[in-house]
Amino acid sequence: MAEITKLNWEKANAGTLEKAMARIQKLKFVLISVALVAIVGFLLITGTLSSQQYFIPVNTLLARTDLVGQTVRVTGAVVGSSIKNDQNTHTFTFTIANVTEDQTLLNEAGGLQKALHQAVIDPTGKRVNVVVVDQPMPDLLQNEAQAILTGKLDAQGVFHADEVLLKCPSRYQSDLPKQAALVPQS
Repeated sequence: MAEITKLNWEKANAGTLEKAMARIQKLKFVLISVALVAIVGFLLITGTLSSQQYFIPVNTLLARTDLVGQTVRVTGAVVGSSIKNDQNTHTFTFTIANVTEDQTLLNEAGGLQKALHQAVIDPTGKRVNVVVVDQPMPDLLQNEAQAILTGKLDAQGVFHADEVLLKCPSRYQSDLPKQAALVPQS
C-alpha cells in the first residue's frame, strides 16, 4: 500500500510539474509577444514624430537661438556666386537663401523653381553661410539649387553641414521634353 501511495504521489507531482512548465512556457510567450509589440509601437511612434517636419527654412533657423549647436535639417536656395571649393582640404563653402515652406506661397510664386530664383536674387532675404568639411563638392551644387542640409549652426551664424542633399528642378524640367520626344507616336 505504501508503494501505491508513493507511486500516486510521484504521478501527482509529475503532473503538477508538467503543468507548471506549461504555464512558464505560456508566460514566456506572452512576455516576448508584449515586448515585441512594445518595441514595434515605439519605433512607429518615434519614426512618425521625427518625420513630421523634414526640414526648416533659413528664417526659422536664424530666429531660434535654441537651435545653436543642435543637429538640425535646414533648406534653402544655393546662391551660386558664393560657392567656393578647396580641393586640397575637401572643404567647400556656399550660402543658402531662405525659401518659404508655405505651399500656398510657393504656388503663388509660380512653383519651386521660381521661388528658388526669387530667394537668390532677393537682397533683403535671410541667408546663412554653409561650410562642408572632408567631402567632395557635389556636381549639383549650383545657383538656385534647393539644398537640404543636416548639421549644426554655430554661435557665429555659420552652418556646419554633415550631409548635403541637392535638388535642381530646372535641370530635370528641361530634360522632360527631350525624353518625351523619344517616345514613338502610334
